[in-house]
Amino acid sequence: MNVVYVSNEAYAQHFAVSFASLCDCNPDEEELTVYLLDTGIRTETAEKLQALAADFGRELILLPCEKLEERFPERPDTGKFNLSTLGRFFLGELLPSDVKRVLYLDCDTVVQRSLHRMYTADLRGALLAMAEEPTIYHEVKAYLGILPEAPYFNAGVMLVDLARWRAENIGGKLLDYYGSIAPYCLFQDQDAINGLLRGRIATLHPAYNFITNYYYFSYAALEVFSPAYRKIGERRFEAAKRRPAILHYAGDERPWRQGAYNPYGRAYLCYLARTPWKDAAPEDGKQAYLLCYHGMNLLTRHFPSLRFAIGRRYVKKSAEERRRKMREAGKA
Repeated sequence: MNVVYVSNEAYAQHFAVSFASLCDCNPDEEELTVYLLDTGIRTETAEKLQALAADFGRELILLPCEKLEERFPERPDTGKFNLSTLGRFFLGELLPSDVKRVLYLDCDTVVQRSLHRMYTADLRGALLAMAEEPTIYHEVKAYLGILPEAPYFNAGVMLVDLARWRAENIGGKLLDYYGSIAPYCLFQDQDAINGLLRGRIATLHPAYNFITNYYYFSYAALEVFSPAYRKIGERRFEAAKRRPAILHYAGDERPWRQGAYNPYGRAYLCYLARTPWKDAAPEDGKQAYLLCYHGMNLLTRHFPSLRFAIGRRYVKKSAEERRRKMREAGKA
């Protein structure tokens, strides 16, 4: 099994937690090689990570990917996201040529059980497999040319046919496409992957990328908002909620933030205790904000339309702000 992450120094702790969970939950994998695209990790941090890998008896290979901005014609404006998120574009050229299939994981994930069945699944002609993100707003699909009833996928977990990725120069095509949508693009490489590769993405079971905010949503609310999610089915959604294989802490209730409540936070803290960061203090979570955020999550159970309305207003405001900045920079 080949697994790849992208991390800088700021996310090294979270990578260590995810890596520990991956190793712990997949002891039967005869070969488990983890690649880390290093976008700015200090030497002493890299040594800690290698010691952690040795504790689990697994191989961790750091691949230098510093000065990522130099791989673009000009430094991209990634908005609220760190530039390292665009490292996914370069999987084909940075990973060894003998890696034909790879599982990409975001650092803010925690593995809960074996991934063997998912990793070895037949992609049936698809270039990659991802889990759907039913809460994406139709405004985002619109600027990508995706129909409202079609699926949009979360890029936090991707099973990639890397041989075909290279053969078709997907990395180069993504760079070109990303440049074309830059004035509107809110979700960076995730938008580019969805827009360019629509129709070529297989659907992963939601258990393999369970965004922890979805704990507060009913299946009925999600399938009304995103008609494509009806193909997932309530049974699979509820099974994912009860027993996720990969947790994805994509919302603001992140368990490493002081004052954050997350119904799945215990999983992160349990694996944190098995890393060199076990004594790390929680980040300042802006507790008043997190209290309001949690209140919104609780309201989601009974008033999902209110949650979607709040989110749509945020997306609209963010899109307007991005276009304004692009105009001022002469890029739109």
